[in-house]
Amino acid sequence: MEWLNRMKDALDYMERHMTEPVNMDEIAKTACSSPFHFQRMFNMLTGVTIAEYIRKRRLTLAAQELAMTPVRVLDVALKYGYDSPEAFAKAFRKAHGITPSAAREPGNSLKAFPRLSFHLSLKGDKEMEYRIVQQEGFSVVGKKMETSCREGENLRQIPLFWKKCNEDGTYDKLVEVGGGKDMLGICAEVNHEQETLSYWIAVKSEAPAPEGFSSTVIPAATWAVFSSIGPMPNAIQSVWARIFQEWFPGTGYEHAGGPEFELYPPGDPSGDDYRCEVWIPVMKKS
Repeated sequence: MEWLNRMKDALDYMERHMTEPVNMDEIAKTACSSPFHFQRMFNMLTGVTIAEYIRKRRLTLAAQELAMTPVRVLDVALKYGYDSPEAFAKAFRKAHGITPSAAREPGNSLKAFPRLSFHLSLKGDKEMEYRIVQQEGFSVVGKKMETSCREGENLRQIPLFWKKCNEDGTYDKLVEVGGGKDMLGICAEVNHEQETLSYWIAVKSEAPAPEGFSSTVIPAATWAVFSSIGPMPNAIQSVWARIFQEWFPGTGYEHAGGPEFELYPPGDPSGDDYRCEVWIPVMKKS
């Protein structure tokens, strides 16, 4: 499959350039993809960001060199992109649990983060319900948080954010602002290099944001809209996985790089018939 070969080519490129500064444009070019789409695909398929993957691979290779050669710690640190032995030692200890010098001592355990590989898995036996929608920009009012994507931190922090907003009255206030209509969970301002994103719990509204809330504009876009039917959060998590594992590789679209969001209509999110949606900005592959 073409996309599978492209992902393998990108992994080959990263492995060949592991001691050089990360060049995301070239990595994505190898995969015949835009940088944003490739990074989003990689993260969704593997569960790690590209920066995290490269960081772990470098520390794995560095540990091997220290254990098997007499090269100086400073030289290994510089080779794998660290400006000082102190920064290298801190990262090394976090990854391996021991200092770089201790890696040379017989009997000490080291952790290896193996090179990733992608394999073809035959899926698609279950239909995916989606539609393509052209929509003008719209304003939203809500609460915003900043979170790191490193080590899956966003996957832990976003549910806690929803819990807090439900408990402190934020959710009820937004229901009032939005006239009891759909609630949105928006991923915006994704910075793959810094491994951060902004997450909003919001409603559509043209009115000024009440005190304690903020507003922003979701730009006009072509959207791929996917339906999720079933209890939250498992049903929608399954949809997200299928979008990146099956839908994107099998179509002529890629992520357009703008905000993406989940749309939650009124209803019982724990019900077997609860219906919500995933909206992703897309563009035709060049």
